[in-house]
Amino acid sequence: MRSVGRSWLLLTGFILFYVIYLLFGALVFSSIERPVEEKLRHDMEALKQEFLNQSCVNAASLERFLVKVLTANKYGVSVLRNSSAPSNWDLASSMFFANTLVTTVGYGHTTPLSDTGKAFSILYALIGVPFTMLVLTACVQRLMYPLVLAPVGLIQRSGIEPRPATIVHFLLLLVLVVLCFFVAPAAVFSTVEESWSFLDGIYFCFISLCTIGLGDFVPGTQPRQKYRQLYQVAVMVYLFVGLMVMYLLLRTFHKMADLHGLTTFFQLPRCEESDLDEDREAIVESEHGDQMPPFLTGKASSKPLEPGSQPSYNTINKG
Repeated sequence: MRSVGRSWLLLTGFILFYVIYLLFGALVFSSIERPVEEKLRHDMEALKQEFLNQSCVNAASLERFLVKVLTANKYGVSVLRNSSAPSNWDLASSMFFANTLVTTVGYGHTTPLSDTGKAFSILYALIGVPFTMLVLTACVQRLMYPLVLAPVGLIQRSGIEPRPATIVHFLLLLVLVVLCFFVAPAAVFSTVEESWSFLDGIYFCFISLCTIGLGDFVPGTQPRQKYRQLYQVAVMVYLFVGLMVMYLLLRTFHKMADLHGLTTFFQLPRCEESDLDEDREAIVESEHGDQMPPFLTGKASSKPLEPGSQPSYNTINKG
């Protein structure tokens, strides 16, 4: 039990440090970029007044005006009245940017304006990206038993053979992920974002959770949007949990491919099992005891088996 408590305490510490790291990045980005953004807004307003005060506008003046307007718009500052958010670098927006940076989603709607901000982004991502992967991996390891190993054992005890059981489980998990992390969020986004359709919401969820991040759809960018900061924090939580679930889905598919011999057939590396063995010792045996499926106990979990008798993800012949 001590090892179990230590394991969960360490995971809690990781997540807490991850949140603190995001807050630290938000404060630094906001302090660096917000003054530069304010200066850019002031320059755009001055340029607009100068343009309006000219009695005769020539082609060179118009071209100069358009170049500066388009450059400012690239950084989220618009010359149009009431079209820009109060700031792209307040605390919530800066934290949202830091989250998209370390999760490698990177929508590109908000980007550093100053050289200092760009340099800090490099250093921040160098530490933040691998640490985010570490936190996601640790969370997925804790979810493997309750969401993968235990359900597969339950399906097998209902009388289904091991290999069909893994397929049934993967399909059920896939349907659950699609409903909870694509369909339901898309309905919410299409409601909150007035210009988004339901398809746009599905598209945004897919682009985000696959870390493609094209940036053509970014939540919380509409002018005068209600509860904008709370909305951005909610999207951050959605991105983190969604990425974790996508990683879990990929791990489950990889283990199913191992069991069905697909990785061996295509000469691909097998899914790592050492982390699950350690996790099973720390969590499964201590917490679940006799409830542990019989195919995860005893020598069967480590002894290579024949292809036709492999009963679980963890009893795969490594030969």
